[in-house]
Amino acid sequence: MNLMANILIQVIIAFLAGSLLLGLHRKIMARVQRRPGPPIIQHLLHSLKFFFKETGFPKTASKPFYIGITFILALIWIVGVIAGPVAHDSLLILFGVYAVYKIVEHNSGSSSGSPYGKLSCVRAVLSAATELPLFAAIIFVYLVTGTMNIGEIIAYQSVHGPLIFSIPLAALMFFMLIITKSPYSPFAITKDKVLISGFETEHYGLLRGFMHFSESIAWYVMLWVFLTIFFGPLTAVGYLVGMIVITFITGFINATTPIFSPNHSVMTQITIGAICFFGTILMIFTGVVA
Repeated sequence: MNLMANILIQVIIAFLAGSLLLGLHRKIMARVQRRPGPPIIQHLLHSLKFFFKETGFPKTASKPFYIGITFILALIWIVGVIAGPVAHDSLLILFGVYAVYKIVEHNSGSSSGSPYGKLSCVRAVLSAATELPLFAAIIFVYLVTGTMNIGEIIAYQSVHGPLIFSIPLAALMFFMLIITKSPYSPFAITKDKVLISGFETEHYGLLRGFMHFSESIAWYVMLWVFLTIFFGPLTAVGYLVGMIVITFITGFINATTPIFSPNHSVMTQITIGAICFFGTILMIFTGVVA
């Protein structure tokens, strides 16, 4: 019972914190672009309102698939909360969570029958080809710490110091992954404005609410994992400050950078990822990384 209560509390915290951070992200982008922007709480209110709106179903949608995909999306990131903040489990589980998320993102675009969703679905395949390799950062975490367990990685850093100083290029690889998932990212080819809202275009009401719920939790989990792996151990205040700083940085980057074309997005991510990957290997084999 205590475990279930802890999970529920952590999911609520993830949703509320993630929603407010995404609201802050939007506010930062507006300020950088010299606009007033909405209040920080707006994203949370925007998410909650969909749970009270009428749910619509396009005629072209495959209803079981169209409905089920949104609940699967929410469940995936709840598992992420359980594996991360609650249990401090293996990084491989979180990698699996993200991999399944990319599959769901791909299929949610095709479930409605919308041409915008279908094109977003195709672009999701391209984005997966560049985003998933960025998880190679966890290989370097294993090579340095000798473990994939989050709790043991935290313990390692409490003795040897944060991994951000040992494998900075691996940290940059993971940070690139965070940028790709941030709102209005230059790499957000699945939600390019020419696609309206991408794979979310035809989802309304309660179903859209679950999508926003998932988006908020995903942002929280991604930031938590990054801070825990490369800066841990941290206090609650440390996590709060770290999440705000990362949200500010990504907000500034996204406010000053246009969305790339699919080809440019893929090539840019592959180039940066390859430089960081081989650079980290070089550091390890030359003894720079102890």
